[in-house]
Amino acid sequence: MKKLILGALSVAMLSTGAFAYKYISIGTGGVTGVYYPTGGAICRLFNKYYKSATNTKCSVESTGGSVYNINAIKNGELDFGIAQSDVVYQAYHGEGKFKGKPFKGLRVVMTIHPELLTFVVRKDSGIKNFFDQKGHRINIGNPGSGNEAAVTMLFNKCKKLSLKDIKVEQLKASECPNALKDKKIDGYYYMVGHPTANIKDAANSVDIDLISLDNVPAAQELVAEKPYYAWGVIPAGMYKGVNHPTKTYGVKATLVTSDKMDEKTVYYLTKAILDHFDQFKRMHPAYKNLTKKDLLKGFDLNMMHPGAKKAFKEEGLL
Repeated sequence: MKKLILGALSVAMLSTGAFAYKYISIGTGGVTGVYYPTGGAICRLFNKYYKSATNTKCSVESTGGSVYNINAIKNGELDFGIAQSDVVYQAYHGEGKFKGKPFKGLRVVMTIHPELLTFVVRKDSGIKNFFDQKGHRINIGNPGSGNEAAVTMLFNKCKKLSLKDIKVEQLKASECPNALKDKKIDGYYYMVGHPTANIKDAANSVDIDLISLDNVPAAQELVAEKPYYAWGVIPAGMYKGVNHPTKTYGVKATLVTSDKMDEKTVYYLTKAILDHFDQFKRMHPAYKNLTKKDLLKGFDLNMMHPGAKKAFKEEGLL
């Protein structure tokens, strides 16, 4: 009889959720982008190694991207999200699309893969460095895009070259490979994670080159001034015909949450990556050249969630 009573009690406790897992969600982006598999990779590691330690399961959601994710976290509709580091900065400080509405409760867990400002040119264009583009037809990004804003910021900072010195085109990124092939443009800028099908398409259609920006004083100043910018390298051989590493800068895909998220959950979510870093790096080509130190680049450490800070300190990185 006692066994029957205990068995019935166990069933009742399970049915009322006494032993049920709680769930955390990570907002990402479109399913064809890098954010969605990144969220999936984090959740897989967390669920495999720390689900029991936290009594928590992690799930991933496809969303509208950076701005949506941050607003959803603010409204309590998402627990975590992935966003561009420049958008994270603007949200916290009430700038850009968040003008006048700072989200001071926004917290960073870590940054992940870089999204680099990539300057793609036809190899026969004669453009060998940033300053060679004078007089050429260059696509800077469609009007109102983050791409356009980033390129404009670079040229505005530059003292030796301005947008007036080039023939500005403003096509969508998806139009650029064909435009390059058809000689409608000589080059284009694209803020993107690597590898990307866009540049692979261009390289498979015409001989291309990628131009490093690390020797451009204006780029050096921007990276030094803007906490959301960081240097990165596109490895040699990633794209057909580009047999040299390309050093440039850009934003970082950033895992964020709010100050309301409990420390234990954030601690173990961070450990899921730090403790199984080699496994994480194998989950997507965009992570191939990541180092653990890279996870702390591209944001103000004062914005870091204490749970993440604890994990990084234990790792000896803070």
